Amino acid sequence: MRIIFMGTPDFSVGTLNALIEAGHEIVLAVTQPDKPKGRGKAMQYTPVKEAALEHGIEVYQPKRVREKECVEYLRTFHPDVIVVVAFGQILPKEILDMPKYCCVNVHASLLPKYRGAAPIQWAVINGEKVTGVTTMRMDEGLDTGDMIMKTEVPLREDETGGTLFERLASEGAKLCVKTMEAIEQGTAVYTPQDHAQATHTTMIKKQLGIIDWSMGARQIECLIRGLNPWPSAYTMLEGRTLKIWKAKTNEENKQVLPGTVTEVTKKEIYVQTGNGQLILEEIQLEGKKRMTAEAFLRGKAILEGTVFGMDKKEKDV
Repeated sequence: MRIIFMGTPDFSVGTLNALIEAGHEIVLAVTQPDKPKGRGKAMQYTPVKEAALEHGIEVYQPKRVREKECVEYLRTFHPDVIVVVAFGQILPKEILDMPKYCCVNVHASLLPKYRGAAPIQWAVINGEKVTGVTTMRMDEGLDTGDMIMKTEVPLREDETGGTLFERLASEGAKLCVKTMEAIEQGTAVYTPQDHAQATHTTMIKKQLGIIDWSMGARQIECLIRGLNPWPSAYTMLEGRTLKIWKAKTNEENKQVLPGTVTEVTKKEIYVQTGNGQLILEEIQLEGKKRMTAEAFLRGKAILEGTVFGMDKKEKDV
């Protein structure tokens, strides 16, 4: 089929490649404008742009797809389908109605759960046992269109936002190819979502990583995994940021304030939370490398009774 592909980050690239390998004709790749990055502020291509150029596909980078000029330009490609994977802009009705068949979105959740931004990280943060990928016929709402196909993905015990990102990107690519086959063959089934069951997610911001030690140990451990690799979960130690990359929990409670170090062994640091203890296994002090707690403790002592946390000024940042 003739496909206009719309996507921006790494998550989108696998689907673009899978559609090409399946023999579909990608007539245009639409992605967000290049952005300056790093100290030199050099303009950096989006991952989708890089992949499209490698395949010799024309790239289009409108600031706003709603502009008439953009809509008319897309129309000249006469697409059978427009595939949208983490593009980053909401499509107007003129584009949604443009393809011969429909606009298909690959969304990283089992809709109607986790509509909106960052469904991957929130599935880990919220301690979900299962998530997945849904292909959907897009409408004018935010992730509200009819579902076409789904793939369930169980979360592993040590799942992080980063590992789940890779797994769902791979599953989404395969599911999109199957969805294209069903649409082309006329066997696709379009199932309306139960809007009453919908849940919504928000963008991940750095401040979300501030650990509230009054939360339960299990909640904090899920937060740590969900925000790995970005922005990471963190606290303060002697006025410096301490990122926590890996931890486990136990149910024991000590009669101390949440955030207090209750025990230090050669390999682990035990911290009381609002319910249970968090056992730190891999950490990174500001200005230092990421390392195991064992390696950290060989270079710096942390005493029982030390209290982790943010002062008011730090919380307001």
